[in-house]
Amino acid sequence: QVQLVESGGSVVQAGGSLRLSCAASGTIFSQHDMAWYRQSPGKQRDLVASITYRGRTTYADSLKGRFTISRDSTKVAVYLQMNSLKPEDTAVYFCNLYTYFDRTNYWGQGTQVTVSS
Repeated sequence: QVQLVESGGSVVQAGGSLRLSCAASGTIFSQHDMAWYRQSPGKQRDLVASITYRGRTTYADSLKGRFTISRDSTKVAVYLQMNSLKPEDTAVYFCNLYTYFDRTNYWGQGTQVTVSS
């Protein structure tokens, strides 16, 4: 059983920064991608950024230059550095892990990010 635990969500003023963390536990095969998604009330869950097991990154176009995804090669963990935050970045941020072996998506419970104006 794979579990993902996010942390780092908080209330921050516009223009501020936050760093989200996600740690995975359980039996995880080496070939896995990780990503961050976010969801605002009444809206669909959207991709924020992803990083493959080879380190290739992808970002939502609107977030390029402000957000940076990274992963720890020594453990199964992914991070999201968020700078110059805007009120529209307010959402629940979810960590995602995809394993190639069994083609399964795993999700964390989410962490709330609130950006005040």
